Amino acid sequence: MLRFWLIVALVLGTVMGLFWWSLGVVTPARWLARVRVVSALLDVASLALFFASLRWHGILPESMKRGAMIVFSMYWMAKLLLVAFVGVACLARGLYRFFIASGEDGAPLDPERRRLLKGAAALPALALAGGVYGGSGGRTRVAVNEIGVSIPGLDDQLDGFRIAQLSDIHLGLFFSLEEWRELLERAAATGADALAVTGDLFDDDDMNAKAAVILDEFAPRFPKGIWFCYGNHEHFRNIRATREALAKTRVHVLCDGSEPVVDGARPLWFAGVDYPRSRSVFAVDGVKSLEAAMKDVPENAVKVLLAHHPDFFDGAAEYGVDLALAGHTHGGQIGAFGVSLAPPVFKYMRGVYRVGPTLGYVHSGNGSWFPYRLGCPPEIAVFVLKRK
Repeated sequence: MLRFWLIVALVLGTVMGLFWWSLGVVTPARWLARVRVVSALLDVASLALFFASLRWHGILPESMKRGAMIVFSMYWMAKLLLVAFVGVACLARGLYRFFIASGEDGAPLDPERRRLLKGAAALPALALAGGVYGGSGGRTRVAVNEIGVSIPGLDDQLDGFRIAQLSDIHLGLFFSLEEWRELLERAAATGADALAVTGDLFDDDDMNAKAAVILDEFAPRFPKGIWFCYGNHEHFRNIRATREALAKTRVHVLCDGSEPVVDGARPLWFAGVDYPRSRSVFAVDGVKSLEAAMKDVPENAVKVLLAHHPDFFDGAAEYGVDLALAGHTHGGQIGAFGVSLAPPVFKYMRGVYRVGPTLGYVHSGNGSWFPYRLGCPPEIAVFVLKRK
């Protein structure tokens, strides 16, 4: 825990330092001192709001805690966006100065250089807009993404089969049971034959059992079943109680196991792995989980794998899995043009990957542990099986 808070302090301190520098670029000299004082006061106020929401977690109403955390995220992301905008502008200015705005004698053309950052005053407004949008509509407006999956030798009855995927809902402060019901309603409206939920749904001890009941209510809306695999947060949040709640439902829980979905000359099977819990992760636990999950799947079957962690894609390819569905990364929660802009801490971060014979998909997630998304909306992914 101490290490976590040290990392938080380092990150916030770095952002504060870079923001202080950014203000020097976009603020006229006569206002700079006053603007920096106001910025420092806002930093203190935002941190006080954050720690107060943690300190009185069990006392404050949910709506107040939720609002405090959202305001905190908006404010600090706006600061980070300004740093990014100013950094890009200064880099462009430097490149312009080096490659273009110098005469043959090397003398810089000062008027041309000054024009490059003439619009810098607009950057704070853009950063503020990005901060507000990412903490509001950016994290709540659900995108429906349909992906075709071409499979050789697909049976006629499976041609056009639709699988909807949800992931990383993270029930709790930023995702209510009412929002969970609304999300399931939207997933059912896609006309999916089956629903796959790839972990990190059950993330609040007070809501988990009720969430399982709501999920079960939608079983008739998905003719070929609702399928679920565990994520790391299920293991964090009293997984025994979650297992008991799911056992009372019609949800197919795939924990290092598999089940047939559609019979035929080339049947459809779903397999699912548990979340690896040791430090060795995929070197030991992941290999064993995947082996157990795939051992009963017929060789000629159309194989769909549910795995919370996308690092299972490599092993899935070795087993000839046709479609591997994962989450865990949240797509980085910040992106542009469908590409994650977050640090590449995962091998497979967001969207479609082709690994040998396997089409792997990393879901962007539906909830969040940090209430902010920009260019990486929550999604309902729908996969349509097609004969190749």
